[in-house]
Amino acid sequence: MKQKPSGEWRTEALADLPNDSRYLIGVSGGRDSVVLLHWLLARGYRKLIVCHFEHGLRGRAGKADARFVGRLAARHELSFELGSANVATLAARRKQSIETAARHERLAFFQKVARRRRCLAIFLAHHADDQVETFLLNLFRGAGGRGLGGMRPSSNFGSLQIVRPLLGVWRSQIDSYVRSHGLEFRDDPTNEKLEARRNRIRHKIVPWLEKQFGRNIRKTIWRTASLRAEEEGYLESQVPTGLTTETELSVKKVGALPVALQRRTIHRWLSQEGIVDLAFDDIENVRLLFAGGSPAKINLPRDRHARRRAGKIFLE
Repeated sequence: MKQKPSGEWRTEALADLPNDSRYLIGVSGGRDSVVLLHWLLARGYRKLIVCHFEHGLRGRAGKADARFVGRLAARHELSFELGSANVATLAARRKQSIETAARHERLAFFQKVARRRRCLAIFLAHHADDQVETFLLNLFRGAGGRGLGGMRPSSNFGSLQIVRPLLGVWRSQIDSYVRSHGLEFRDDPTNEKLEARRNRIRHKIVPWLEKQFGRNIRKTIWRTASLRAEEEGYLESQVPTGLTTETELSVKKVGALPVALQRRTIHRWLSQEGIVDLAFDDIENVRLLFAGGSPAKINLPRDRHARRRAGKIFLE
């Protein structure tokens, strides 16, 4: 793949984000987020608030990451926000994967800081290889169209806008940027462990696909995920508002929608109710409740249940 010189990356994600406004930026201390911070500062974004979340998974190394990021923020005279949680304990309590619990706690921390600091957007360092891995991960776990759409350059988590300026930049380009600018960063050795599904995709499956189909297979998958993300963004905009209350779905109103919009309405509702890591079968099982008959109750992740009664779908 032909790549642009280090740092000369075109992105539309910054188009509506003037560099004289205040934004959050998520910095783990790894190379991706360190590059994003350096790259944004070079483009005049000087009012960044550096946010670091310590997951409690790596002991002293995790605490050392937090200190590294704190020093990095101080060096650039930027504000620093630190959050933490015992993610392993929370994951066990909620019957979630470590990755899901970590993402939930991290985003909740970002939202809390955004409200207190009165920021509407946060920059995150997801890049093109992340997009490929996410697409394959969702494909293998049976995600529906929404999951296969992958990440978008700009999306929303509640009232917080998540901006991913590097989503079209490859890991090799990020490595080149690090070398060109002599940047220091923290390595996370857990990224090499094959116990995590994402790591198996990164270190085993993607290299195998390249061997079978050629080096351009990454770009092909990335393009597919990006096109699907654009289409999913449009379909999301077509979901009618006012079909749900805080706890219920109307069988009559939602059941009258085209199937594609039924699924998106159900997904949005379940997500708002705190049910994450949804597979296609979860959404489809809830959708089948609208048809009536049996069963009138189905199981969902985290020991939750959806039930149909008196023209309503509600959660237990």
